[in-house]
Amino acid sequence: MTMKNVDLPHLRTVVLAGHAGAGKTTLAEQLLHRAGAISRLGRVDDGTAHLDFEPEEQKRRESLSLAVGTFESDGTRISLVDTPGYPDFIADVIEGFAAADGAVFVMDASSGVHAGLEDAVALGRGRSSAACFFINKCDRENADPAAALDALRETFGNKVAPLQLAIGAAESFEGYVDLVHGRAWRLDGQAEIEIPVPDDLAEEVARRRDQLLEAAAEADDDVLTKYLEGEPISDPELEACLRKGVKEAILAPVLVGSATRGIGLRGLLDAIVRYLPSPADEPPSRPVDRSGAEVEVAADESGPLLVRVFKTTADPFVGRLTYLRVMSGTLHSQAHVWNSVRGQDERIGQLLLLHGKEQEPIGELKAGEIGAVAKLSVTETGDTLSVRDKPLALAPLAFPEPSLMVAIEPQTKGDLDKMGPALTRMLEEEPTVRLERSATGEQVLRTMGEAHTTVIIERLKRKFGAAVATHTPRVPYKETIRGKTQVHGRYKKQTGGHGMFGDVWLELEPNPDGGVVFAERIVGGSVPRGFFSGVEKGIREAAEGGVIAGYPLSDFRATLYDGSFHAVDSNELSFKIAASIALKDGIHQAKPALLEPIMAVRIRIPEAYLGEVNRDLNGRRGRVLGMDSDGDLQVIVAQVPQAELFAYATELRSLAQGRGSFTASLDHYEDVPPHIAQKVIETHRKEIEDAGGHVGGH
Repeated sequence: MTMKNVDLPHLRTVVLAGHAGAGKTTLAEQLLHRAGAISRLGRVDDGTAHLDFEPEEQKRRESLSLAVGTFESDGTRISLVDTPGYPDFIADVIEGFAAADGAVFVMDASSGVHAGLEDAVALGRGRSSAACFFINKCDRENADPAAALDALRETFGNKVAPLQLAIGAAESFEGYVDLVHGRAWRLDGQAEIEIPVPDDLAEEVARRRDQLLEAAAEADDDVLTKYLEGEPISDPELEACLRKGVKEAILAPVLVGSATRGIGLRGLLDAIVRYLPSPADEPPSRPVDRSGAEVEVAADESGPLLVRVFKTTADPFVGRLTYLRVMSGTLHSQAHVWNSVRGQDERIGQLLLLHGKEQEPIGELKAGEIGAVAKLSVTETGDTLSVRDKPLALAPLAFPEPSLMVAIEPQTKGDLDKMGPALTRMLEEEPTVRLERSATGEQVLRTMGEAHTTVIIERLKRKFGAAVATHTPRVPYKETIRGKTQVHGRYKKQTGGHGMFGDVWLELEPNPDGGVVFAERIVGGSVPRGFFSGVEKGIREAAEGGVIAGYPLSDFRATLYDGSFHAVDSNELSFKIAASIALKDGIHQAKPALLEPIMAVRIRIPEAYLGEVNRDLNGRRGRVLGMDSDGDLQVIVAQVPQAELFAYATELRSLAQGRGSFTASLDHYEDVPPHIAQKVIETHRKEIEDAGGHVGGH
């Protein structure tokens, strides 16, 4: 299908957002099919939906990443950005909002307001996005569109107002009443036909229309005065208030329907075209220019080039696919552009319009349009493309920090070579994943949750052939001493010719928060100065490998105060070995202690879950230091051992029903409780026995 050129007022870009399972993809699929943009209607449950085209999505029967579908309806081009509803994939929702001018929040009529919908609405409000709500699945068992509407108003306030009233509910749902124009529609076969407003709904229609009037009147002072004085408000006046109110995000109208049965799609399309903004209605973008000054750039196809990169995918066949939204100007295929974030030239190849996994080549993308391009070399998600002599940069996209930690390793030797490049490619498309080398030397992946980790591991194998195993990371414990001691270390080895001889006396004492310090107070040359560096190396290397549990030994001072040497057999290596023997013996006499990392944690949750979360923190050996509030959320400030936090992202989600998040950073180290320390030491001993190895190393 080839797209005709359209002007700015006839463009709409709409992000579909809401909780998982609300039916966003099915809704998009139906709208695309009805407009002829896709020839066959796909089904999420069969794994055939055009917008769920990744194998992981088809297997799970849910969206895991953003997808774009574009279609035309009565001369208006509409680009739908379908986003996942599961909280682990919030990055794609953030990217979706960066691409779109308006939002349709989708809710399941048989359930309440879930976390995914709350997160999406919070994102929309943060950007002042124009939005409407679509209560979907009104025909489902237990569906109650009226209760769903009341739940929306209770959660998000009375600016969320009904535009339509459902006729029937669950199996009796058959259509809706348009509250603006007082007309009713019912599904008859495949088509919606107009019917008289049912008499038994007259009272409810009047009550719900009044809720709409109250919200819409805020958009116009004259209409508000009429409303407050009880004067009648005409349909055209209400219509004008709705247009202005939605575009200025003063109110969000609520529509009803069933995507699977095709009820309410016409009304939704009408609302998208009628009420949601075109790029021409949106306030100008505010990038900064070369000098760092903010400039205003309105959407205009002949204006300066300004392109937002809102998503990147890594594909083993196509290479990198970069999703673009043109904010201003016109972007041409085969042109050169300037990446103002990286300060580098980038050549644009063939531009593409997106219809799910299908791509249609296009010569240019104008202001307000969404498309993609393959094989850009330096550009990443959140970057801005403009022109070299007039570089402009939009603020980068803000993503939450991932908090679930898993250690990863290649499954086989063959995967070892593939893992590095595969992880690099994966990080290009995953703005909420971090790859770190932990203090224990492990590669640690930080993700948004268990589902996120699972999908990443599946994609690494499917896309890049790297099979990766995961396990709980090792806690980066430390060892130290609490007492002072003097210890002797002697190394003597006689072989043919030169032997080896080193002999040292060390004084060991605590050095709190001071790391490892080596000192000497040799009198009378009992150990020649030339061997001091060998002694220091022996101490530092033995400390690195740990003594009691195989973790680095720190915060102690070792002073070389005496020893002896052999004129022929002594060398630096002999003294290095003697010093390491002395250290390993001495630690056991100097009250050794095992330390664990304690994290400073900030947990954000709704007040209703405070009791549960605090109780759980106690069970994790956490100390609550205080409470704070941040808007509607409570913030718990606490200190928690890192050992208790690796899977906390998952636990917190279940405790707070998806409404909790936390951040953690290293605060300090403190003694591990004796019963836990004993276990750690025993595990280390067992590892050594299994390896038939030598104490003090890993």
